[in-house]
Amino acid sequence: MSNLSQLAPQPLWQWFEKICSFPRPSGHEAALSQFIQQWAKDKQLEVIEENVGNLIIRKPATPGMENRKPVVIQAHMDMVPQKNADKVHDFTKDPIEAWVDGDWVKARGTTLGADNGIGMCSALALLESTDIAHGPLEVLLTVDEESGMTGAFGLQPGVLHGEILINTDSEQEGEIYMGCAGGVDAAMTLHLATTAADADRQTFQLMLSGLKGGHSGVNIHLGRGNANKLLARFLFEQSEKLGIQLVDFQGGTLRNAIPREAEAKLTIANTQVSLLQQAINEYAALLRNEFAVADAGVKLTLTEAPAATEVMTQDAQQQLLALLNACPNGVIRMSDEVEGVTETSLNVGVVSMKDNQATILCLVRSLIDSGRDYVCGQLSALAKLAGAEIKFSGAYPGWKPDNTSPVMAIVRDTYQDIYHKEPVIMVIHAGLECGLFKKPYPEMDMVSIGPTIRFPHSPDEMVNITTVGQYWQLLLAVLQRIPSKD
Repeated sequence: MSNLSQLAPQPLWQWFEKICSFPRPSGHEAALSQFIQQWAKDKQLEVIEENVGNLIIRKPATPGMENRKPVVIQAHMDMVPQKNADKVHDFTKDPIEAWVDGDWVKARGTTLGADNGIGMCSALALLESTDIAHGPLEVLLTVDEESGMTGAFGLQPGVLHGEILINTDSEQEGEIYMGCAGGVDAAMTLHLATTAADADRQTFQLMLSGLKGGHSGVNIHLGRGNANKLLARFLFEQSEKLGIQLVDFQGGTLRNAIPREAEAKLTIANTQVSLLQQAINEYAALLRNEFAVADAGVKLTLTEAPAATEVMTQDAQQQLLALLNACPNGVIRMSDEVEGVTETSLNVGVVSMKDNQATILCLVRSLIDSGRDYVCGQLSALAKLAGAEIKFSGAYPGWKPDNTSPVMAIVRDTYQDIYHKEPVIMVIHAGLECGLFKKPYPEMDMVSIGPTIRFPHSPDEMVNITTVGQYWQLLLAVLQRIPSKD
């Protein structure tokens, strides 16, 4: 960690080193929020905590720039808590172990929190600065972005003074975002009848692991394996052939992260164990061939487990496996309007079982409402056929692109002047909070920028050091070019 504070730009990285010591998964931002509030008060900055938990911090313009349009720099405080299976880490208590690997900053066995920690730290560094020119400045730090966008939903009208908002949650240097997908959560629940397990059968745990996972918006088009889908596929194909009786199925941890691991507890007759292992070996080889480019590290492991006392009935097992196997996943449709961008997608993020009930959590994303509604209709039809209940919640709107946006033009022209090349104007398939901000602030001009972050929402998350410097340079230059009020 001592290396982080020596990286350039130092003001930003010194803040990042500080926030790595604060656990901040969604719903657990309080300690960091209290630290920031006290720091702001010590700096004699105006700080407001909204009822929902958002922080708004105001800093006056530097001399000579008082008449510039006020700007909001926006980031979210929370991070996605994902770790490797062999990593001992409590995201509600333990600090992130960040380290420098060449031109990248990574974390040891967990998500790094560069999403959106780098953006947050750039905002805090601006507030702390004494030598950076800017007009009237507000920093908006939202809560719970990763698990439900609670902070963005709860932002009240009239509390922000800014006319321009710069969102810092983008993840590719050289790209300027001016639109994003909306989304909705889907939860399917299925009652699972059980029966007593046969005492003369062996019990095993079957683990599928080694997948890359990643952000279910940013990485969904890369064709990576979904652990829930791949394990269900095997069990659907082999259960009747081998007489497998299912005890439990668990996979994934977040609806907005592509699941990297899934496991099933099962029983099987002693005479079929060798055939099960053979089928597992063949399936693992098949997957390594199918995912040779996108996800070559996939593996299946069979280990003995404590004897089961109950198993699913055959009807319940078939219902669950058929539902999981038939459920769509991944890219549903690519955009016709924005080349290379996913229009509509679905992530089968979490499968869990408790009290004889299976719950399947999915996240539907789409740039258009009709695309979202189409997938929701598919899920509703599947649930009906499988005898499952389905509920939709947490719907959030997309951010409609505005080709006439003045701040987008400022960022584009500034980037070109600094780097002598055209930035790419993009619409992102991930959900940015800008779409929700448009409801209380419909006239606010918005744009999103950020450094290059690879594999967010997974333990492979890393941020490129050089691009953090480029992002910082661009942000400061844009602030100097903000026009005067009309």
